[in-house]
Amino acid sequence: MTLKTQTITVTPEMAADRVGSGLLPVYATPMVIALMESTACLCIEDLDEGDTTVGVEINVQHVKATAIGEQVTCTAFLKEEDEHSYRFILRVENAHGEEIAEGTHVRVRVNKEKFLSKVMANK
Repeated sequence: MTLKTQTITVTPEMAADRVGSGLLPVYATPMVIALMESTACLCIEDLDEGDTTVGVEINVQHVKATAIGEQVTCTAFLKEEDEHSYRFILRVENAHGEEIAEGTHVRVRVNKEKFLSKVMANK
């Protein structure tokens, strides 16, 4: 199956005290999750015109704090896919190869226009 990686540098805007998920200037869990989802999306290459995917499930253990300025690398492994869904195993490591987070993620295929029209109808 497909394996993709993405490396970023943690910026002050990604800190828990900036995004509202804590009081400390360390890499925020919601930002770790955003990196995981973004990396998972890189694995999906077979979408029809007009389609996209949306995340429907994510299970994450954020096990190690990361300082601002450090680089982190996320690896997404597309473990399983069918006609409508994609299941991933995810891992985020710091520059020393230490695990900072791991988890699983599920995305489903949707038609952009139909999806947005349903969202707007519920507004």
